Amino acid sequence: MTNEFTSFDREMIMQRVQMAMSEKRFLHVLGVEKTAIELAKRFGGHIEQAALAGLTHDYAKERPDEEFELVIYRDGYDLNLLKYGNAIWHGLIGADFVERELKITDQAVLQAVRLHTTGAAQMTLLDKILYVADYIEPGRDFPGVEEARKLAEVDLDAAVAFETKHTLAHLLENEQLIYPKTLETYNQWVVKPKQFKA
Repeated sequence: MTNEFTSFDREMIMQRVQMAMSEKRFLHVLGVEKTAIELAKRFGGHIEQAALAGLTHDYAKERPDEEFELVIYRDGYDLNLLKYGNAIWHGLIGADFVERELKITDQAVLQAVRLHTTGAAQMTLLDKILYVADYIEPGRDFPGVEEARKLAEVDLDAAVAFETKHTLAHLLENEQLIYPKTLETYNQWVVKPKQFKA
C-alpha cells in the first residue's frame, strides 16, 4: 500500500497516531484509512487525501477533556461547545491538534477531520468519504451497518443520509444533546424537499 503515497510520510504519521491512542482505537483508525481509500477509488476521490484523513481523524480522541477545554477558551471557540464533550470535540477541535502537532496543512483533510462526526449541510467528496468510512469500517458491528456498507458501494450520498438518520435516531433514543450541525446535516441529506406550487 505504501507505494500509493508520495505527498506525505505515512509511516511517520502512522507512528505518531499510534502513540496517541489505545490499540483498539488504532485498529479502528487503520480500518477507516482502508475504507476511505476504497471509497475514494470507487467515487473518484483523491486517494492520498482520503488516506491521510482516515489516519488522522481520531488523533485527538483519547485526550483528556482539559486539553480540549483549554483550546476552546484559548482560541476563541464558541463557549457553547463546552456542553458537548469529546464526541464533538475530537473532530472539530481535534483538527487543530492534527494541524499543529502532525504539521498537516491540507485544508481539505483538516475540514474532513472537523466534520467526520457531525457532517454538514455542504460536504465535499472527501468530507463524505471520511464521514461514511468512519461509520462502516470493517471493525464496526451494529444493527444496520451491513445495509450502510451496501449503500456505500453504489451511492455515497445515500450512505451519508442513512448514517445521519440512524445517528440522529440513536442520539434521540438516548436523550443525548444534539450538536446543531448534525441537524443541518439531517435537514440537507435526509429530509426530502417538498414540491411547492408556483
